[in-house]
Amino acid sequence: MRPDVEKVQAVPSLQSSSQSDSEDRGSCSTDEIQKSKYQQWATNIKGLEARGIEPIPVEERHMGDGSASLKMMLLWLSMSLAMNNIVAGSLGTLTLQLSFGDAALCAVLGNILGCIAVGYISTWGPRSGNRTLIVTRYFMGYYPAMICIVLNVTTNLTYGMMNSVVGGQILSKVTGGSVSVILGIIIVSLASFTMATFGMRLFQFYERYAWVPQLMVLCIMLGSTVRYFDLHSPSTGTPEQITANRLTFFSLCLSVSLAWAPLAADYYVYYPPDIKPWKTWLMTVLGMSQAMIITLLIGIGLGTAVSNTPQWEQNYDGTPGSLFESAYGSLGHFGKFCAIINVLGVVASNAPGAYSMAMNFQMLGDFWLKIPRPVFTIFTTAIYTSCAIGGRNSLYEIFKNFLPLMGYWVIIWLTIVIEEDLLFNRGRGYDWSAWNNRHKLPVGAAAGMAFLVGWVGAVIGMDQVYYTGPVAQAVLGGCDLGVWLAAGFTAIAFPPLRMLELQRTGR
Repeated sequence: MRPDVEKVQAVPSLQSSSQSDSEDRGSCSTDEIQKSKYQQWATNIKGLEARGIEPIPVEERHMGDGSASLKMMLLWLSMSLAMNNIVAGSLGTLTLQLSFGDAALCAVLGNILGCIAVGYISTWGPRSGNRTLIVTRYFMGYYPAMICIVLNVTTNLTYGMMNSVVGGQILSKVTGGSVSVILGIIIVSLASFTMATFGMRLFQFYERYAWVPQLMVLCIMLGSTVRYFDLHSPSTGTPEQITANRLTFFSLCLSVSLAWAPLAADYYVYYPPDIKPWKTWLMTVLGMSQAMIITLLIGIGLGTAVSNTPQWEQNYDGTPGSLFESAYGSLGHFGKFCAIINVLGVVASNAPGAYSMAMNFQMLGDFWLKIPRPVFTIFTTAIYTSCAIGGRNSLYEIFKNFLPLMGYWVIIWLTIVIEEDLLFNRGRGYDWSAWNNRHKLPVGAAAGMAFLVGWVGAVIGMDQVYYTGPVAQAVLGGCDLGVWLAAGFTAIAFPPLRMLELQRTGR
């Protein structure tokens, strides 16, 4: 059974817990991890984060010193002022043919709902000193958490690919083709790789200020394009189709923000545990929602401008790069400069995911834990860069086809986390020193079965080009209900399964 007191203060001196963990598991100790050759070498390089996934001791958590709340908000403001959100917003009007008003309402409400969930997950960083999917072991068990780790790596590889393509297309357009899309993709990937390799200190510093130029150039973009926005034309289609498209776009915008949830606590592990959870939640929600709403609304407006402006329609070739080229077209060379600043925003959004992916690989077991983090950063960068080069002409299809899939698994995981914490833990606290001891964590059978049940709901409710579930087919106009059925199925299945597990195993 879990202890009655949350051991926030006892995020171990990794040495002290190594012996007991080693006895329980007969595998590598955190002390051995801490003394790896890579970590000894990395500590001699200023600014390079040597740590892997082991919890951060309280005495080393100094990031909250001073204006902690402001730093939290600015972090999310920078990470979320991303061009990929503009691309996602444009889908509402370009692809789903919604009016500006319909798309804007769906985007704002879906985004706020997702940001609330991300804010909740982010509170576990200061409370535990552990990364998000390490904390997941306390809710789902050691082995089911690995399923989420694999899915999260897939999610972030997809986002890395999309970010790189967006950045590469922008660089190619603003240089008149002298920088090819492929070279642009490589430039964005290498910049993200550098920041992810150096780790927390570098990108926390960068994100603290990256929002300033991003917000300035987005305001310039908005000022030069708002006159082309079509704010009055109604949504296109039958009433049933319009309703279905509204819900689909609402779910898509929810998925855009929810994709950050499995990473949210990662960026707060160096904050002290005495920061109030409500403050962490509030600052995360404020920073993230403000940035995402701005970028989504700009994307929605740019989408209406394509059909409303003959010159834009002629210039649009189905790629986001042509959309941004039209947005800055009237500004000449200054517009090209603004677009290059936007590429720096792509890096600000991409680097945190690249950093967390490397951590995720180390969570797959003791063998992976011994491999230095930069090895995985190199590996994942190579993968998503290669995929970006191969899919550089199909970005909108990738957005439409993969964003909903990300939302399916995240909503299932999130439902289990919330129910375990609120229904079964009920404020009793967690023994954070047991992060790598599977014998002190939940067995995970209940979470594993509930996860599969949730996927059944997602499959029968999805409406995608590759498959349409029976429930989605029964809805007039066609509608993607996968996220909602996944959450509902999981919420119903998990509590009785977990009660049975507790009765049989006691943990």
